[in-house]
Amino acid sequence: MRCVAVCQDALVVRTLHQALVPSLDIEFLVEDRALSRRLHDAGIPARAGDPRRIDTYLRMDVTPATCVIVEDGGRRSVRRILEALADAGAVLTYVLDVGERRSKRSDECLAAFPEVSALSLGDLLKGSLLGALGRALTRSRVQQYQRYFADADRVLILLHHDPDPDALASGLALRALLHRTKTTAIIGAFHGVTRPENLRMANLLDIQVQALTAESLGEFDRIATVDVQPHYFGGLLGRVDLVIDHHPERTGYTTIFKDIRPDYGSTATILTEHLRATDVNISERIATAMLYAIKSDTLFLSRQTNRSDLEAFTYLYPLADPALVRKMEGSEITLERLRHVTRGVQSGQMRDQVFAAHIGEAPRDDLVPYVADFLLQLEDVKWSVVSGIVGDRLVVSVRNLGYSRNAGEFVKRWFTDIGNAGGHRAMAKAVVPLDAFRTKFQPVEDSEIAGRLADLATRFLREPQSGERRTAGRGPAKLRSPGG
Repeated sequence: MRCVAVCQDALVVRTLHQALVPSLDIEFLVEDRALSRRLHDAGIPARAGDPRRIDTYLRMDVTPATCVIVEDGGRRSVRRILEALADAGAVLTYVLDVGERRSKRSDECLAAFPEVSALSLGDLLKGSLLGALGRALTRSRVQQYQRYFADADRVLILLHHDPDPDALASGLALRALLHRTKTTAIIGAFHGVTRPENLRMANLLDIQVQALTAESLGEFDRIATVDVQPHYFGGLLGRVDLVIDHHPERTGYTTIFKDIRPDYGSTATILTEHLRATDVNISERIATAMLYAIKSDTLFLSRQTNRSDLEAFTYLYPLADPALVRKMEGSEITLERLRHVTRGVQSGQMRDQVFAAHIGEAPRDDLVPYVADFLLQLEDVKWSVVSGIVGDRLVVSVRNLGYSRNAGEFVKRWFTDIGNAGGHRAMAKAVVPLDAFRTKFQPVEDSEIAGRLADLATRFLREPQSGERRTAGRGPAKLRSPGG
């Protein structure tokens, strides 16, 4: 994120620069030209200008997406600076108190600008300014979309097809953030919940997912997507109002607000931060849903996980109902799934710690990633590549231990030219027409598919890393199917 810091004290500039770089792309604005030159010579990006003039910020290309930090030493009022910033279009503005104590004049100034947040130099000296700034940024971001949605009569919170726990929980959390009920904020999907554990979660937590059609989209004043981005719907949604997702960012749509963090293990983690930043009450029901979502999407914090996922899990745990979480988890093993695991084992081939399998025809595509997850647990297996036929499509699910080559790049390497493919380092999915797969890779019989997948995986893993980066530049995947 780009950040402009309006400072007058050289020590404050150097301290901020050391604390915020490289997390933020920061540039300093100072009034003293001599100080500006000294900072520039020291390798600190700085320019001289009058912070009380609107055109100063226009020349610096300050936008509503720019974070602005204004130093307040307590000796001079920052009111005119804040007025100029507001007139220039800045909305993510923070006043950093660097005085020994906050003056009455400073408090009165902040009261005149309710959208401006206050930060303390004490946070910086404790080494936690970046965390405090991150929370303040999140709070401002959430407050902006809350205001934007406030005057809408009907809101749609749109989930991907066959919603998983992360999508269901995130829909509940966003509804709470918007201070709405199930009648004024509909949680909807074009294809409803079918997987056993997801149905169990929806029933136990009373999460109602309304069936949608393309025509019904016109019934809503605002549309938000969670755990999915609009490109997923194949051009049906060219424009939405809010996108919150943890999958790799895609293009092909416009949105007023978005919070996309592909380094997070779940969308529920992002929504937990939104709830905490704005002090929204997290009920036991929502906490239980969010906790289960984080466990499910990260395989109990073992896959595609960072510190934020761990912090969210730790925060939610005492608020949730652990007995209910265990009850939802109890539905994961069914006879149907065991039968498809058996098919995978019987058809599978093991090559260089890659287990490739084809389970044949399947009634639903969720069975394919389930078998891939199961087979990754086998001894000496570091990659599992599993396919299944759903209708006239071949669904390919890839799992790995996360520290080797990128699973998402693997599926894009082989399948993006004939279908839809994408994913993360440790998990990925491709959906391609069966005829197109057979034409490109020449397997005549279903019994040959597992062997061909094993060939593709071992070939990809033996390619040099630079080849992976070149391939990644061929273009974005057409579809990242969440939960795949």
